[in-house]
Amino acid sequence: MGEVGDDVQPRSYWRWKKQDFFPEESFQNWGTYGFALSQTRHRFKDRLISRSNDAEEIGELRKQSENDMKRCLTWWDLTWFGFGSVIGAGIFVLTGQEAHDHAGPAIVLSFVASGVSAMLSVFCYTEFAVEIPVAGGSFAYLRIELGDFVAFITAGNILLESIVGTAAVARAWTSYFTTLLNRQPDSLRMHTSLTDGYNLLDPIAVAVLAISATIAMISTRKTSYFNWIASAINTLVIVFVIIAGFAHAKTSNLTPFLPYGAKGIFQAAAIVYFAYGGFDNIATMAEETKDPARDIPLGLLGSMSIITVIYCLMALALAMMQKYTDIDRNAAYSVAFQSVGMKWAKYLVALGALKGMTTVLLVGALGQPRYITHIARAHMIPPWFALVHPKTGTPINATLLITILAACIALFSSLDVLAGLLSVSTLFIFMMMAVALLVRRYYVKEVTSKVNLIKLVIFLLMIIASSMATAAYWGLMPNGWVGYTITVPIWFLGTVGISLFVPQQRTPKVWGVPLVPWFPSLSIATNIFLMGSLGSKSFIRFGICSIVMLLYYVFFGLHATYDMAHQQDKLKSMKIDDDNIKQNAGP
Repeated sequence: MGEVGDDVQPRSYWRWKKQDFFPEESFQNWGTYGFALSQTRHRFKDRLISRSNDAEEIGELRKQSENDMKRCLTWWDLTWFGFGSVIGAGIFVLTGQEAHDHAGPAIVLSFVASGVSAMLSVFCYTEFAVEIPVAGGSFAYLRIELGDFVAFITAGNILLESIVGTAAVARAWTSYFTTLLNRQPDSLRMHTSLTDGYNLLDPIAVAVLAISATIAMISTRKTSYFNWIASAINTLVIVFVIIAGFAHAKTSNLTPFLPYGAKGIFQAAAIVYFAYGGFDNIATMAEETKDPARDIPLGLLGSMSIITVIYCLMALALAMMQKYTDIDRNAAYSVAFQSVGMKWAKYLVALGALKGMTTVLLVGALGQPRYITHIARAHMIPPWFALVHPKTGTPINATLLITILAACIALFSSLDVLAGLLSVSTLFIFMMMAVALLVRRYYVKEVTSKVNLIKLVIFLLMIIASSMATAAYWGLMPNGWVGYTITVPIWFLGTVGISLFVPQQRTPKVWGVPLVPWFPSLSIATNIFLMGSLGSKSFIRFGICSIVMLLYYVFFGLHATYDMAHQQDKLKSMKIDDDNIKQNAGP
């Protein structure tokens, strides 16, 4: 694995042999691969029930990268990364789209709803990131608490979220760039005869992705400096938008406040949740943080609290500046300022939006490859992507993977196609994180009794099933209420059941989520509810992507992770034997 001894030469970072991509025993030849496929059922059962642990994720798996990432970040860096990763395309683009199509002036309530759900998820992420400071983020946390298979499903969605999210922001970057040039949003895109939604090619988005990735690959610390400057400029623009927006506000534009009803609020909330996405990238930087126990809670919770307030104020300012039917779907704030006679302001807003989206891409180019790095360390994708460059201390291979795939999608797909699919993946991951936190608090292997484990499973199923039933009832009968008299009490009883009848087995050492199990349970309910508010097309695309992920898992990922796990078991067994021999041999 690249260890350097007296007689061993360090291996080159740039290598392309088969062993670097498929070193596992199952892929040595067609015979071993055929045998592996014949053992699929046995191996699947093994991976389904297997669990990792904190020490393995923090210590053993990191060796797969051959070189360590550099610990160079503080809470100050993480706070600004929080701003840089979140404030971008979501608030500047999706606010106008959803206010116009679904929520009307009540778009501010959509941001409140999605903000509450996001903050609940932030609490869960923070506790995990403090106790398990590795680059894998939610993938590592779920691998420990819910096992390899659930972690893989999440890993697939992390990949999907990373690639689609990056592509969506890059497309939005082009729209605001054209506004800055005083041109129509699609004027710099290449028109083709492809299917609607995929017929506007965007080479500028590809170029922006390439530049952001290059900066991120050179140095984490230098990327942080660049992010400070860009985020500070963006913050000044946001302050201007809020103050100038309210200065030109008309309360008459808030009537009717609910043109699409309550259903429109939650439909919009599910989409604008994308505006809060990105904070999970901060958790992936725990491995490069000097003092994770102090810096991560300050950086994550501090930045997200401020961002939630900013989003609500910006959404309200837009709704009061312009009638919701007149709001531009692509460059809402720029056009809104133009409509109130501040033509010059649209250029300032467009510049701020570009700065914001640039930092989102930049922080994404840092955080997302760190997810991929840890996924590759577990051999769920080829371990070549786990390698960290010895000089830069950054995962260049993983960065290239995300960038190339995102560039291909950004070239073809429109923002509305991408946003819905992204929201499903993001909400699914955050829901699973809340489940994992409850499991972490109430279940410890070989400590928790079988009776308490059964109770925990039953109560968790009650929480999840009732949340799904609530979301389904809302989608089928948005004006009904009878169904909630059944689903909500079941959710309540499930949460109370965990609180009263299942003893907590683990207490956080440094920082923990307050009001457990209520906060995680509420996070499960809100994330599932928002998922249920999305359109059917989003779930169809999500389903297709999930099928592709499962096919990959059956034919490749399952066998690679099985070999990896059992190889580590052999090494541990050999080490124990060696220790026993030394002890028996005496001094």
